[in-house]
Amino acid sequence: MPTAVSLFSGCGGSDLGLHQAGFEILLANDILRYARDVYEANLPETDFRLGDVSGIKNFPQADLLAGCYPCQGFSQGGARDPGRKINYLYREFDRALRLIRPKAFIVENVSGMRHSNHKHLLRNQIIRYRLAGYRVSSALLSANSFGVAQQRNRVFIVGIRADIGVRYEFPTGGEAMPKPTIRTALEGMNMWPEGEFNAEPFHWYYMSRNRRRDWDEPSGTIVARDRHVPLHPISPQLRRLGPDRWEFSSDAPARRFSYRECAVLQGFPKSLRFPDSHGMPSRYKVIGNAVPPPLFKAVSAAIPEIW
Repeated sequence: MPTAVSLFSGCGGSDLGLHQAGFEILLANDILRYARDVYEANLPETDFRLGDVSGIKNFPQADLLAGCYPCQGFSQGGARDPGRKINYLYREFDRALRLIRPKAFIVENVSGMRHSNHKHLLRNQIIRYRLAGYRVSSALLSANSFGVAQQRNRVFIVGIRADIGVRYEFPTGGEAMPKPTIRTALEGMNMWPEGEFNAEPFHWYYMSRNRRRDWDEPSGTIVARDRHVPLHPISPQLRRLGPDRWEFSSDAPARRFSYRECAVLQGFPKSLRFPDSHGMPSRYKVIGNAVPPPLFKAVSAAIPEIW
């Protein structure tokens, strides 16, 4: 069984994908306490190190290094400030890469990293990893093409150690297959799971765009802020009143997706366990920040047999 070290692991979306692809995860790391709690409730065999990655001075030897460093400075839903310090956490990943010297690595980040004012940071990462001795490929992948009932595009950077003499080819996804939808993902789940969704009023910013998708469409992107999570399709349709102004077409009950539904729309199993150590906002946050496990599984499973 190939082994992996995971950094910026969150609640375990990337690592669940690695586990499903046949990897043994030796070490995981994140700074968020509730991310650790969810991770350990669902992947208890991994050695999870809570805290700043810069505090980890020694790493176990592993075949693969995976990392999903934070993306707030690149995200369409975040500050979009390319100068923020958080954008440079890839340097910690590079440090671990040079210490471990794995046969391969995988990095995941938001699609905004490809935008013109951020491209220099993406280029810097690729140059660093090539200088570390890896043949590097990058691509923008759609989660919906890999079994996830959600519109979510993510940048992946994959490298294989140059001395191995193999270049990585990204999977193409199931373009010829029917795309999963909200209906297929949430089949059998409670329509009104009281206490599991944010029931605050829909404020003006929430109503500045159409956050509702129909049953037979993929969900909009699952976000980390519970107030901004997309509408469940049981809600009335929205109609446009003007620029950045929408309203419900009727007074029928409306609600956001629950945190458990968000997890399923991210590709987690319905059996995912949420410890009681934190409240609803933290549950939404760790799920919205996660990598869809089926997408990470597909990317990791496409690495050639170099183990």
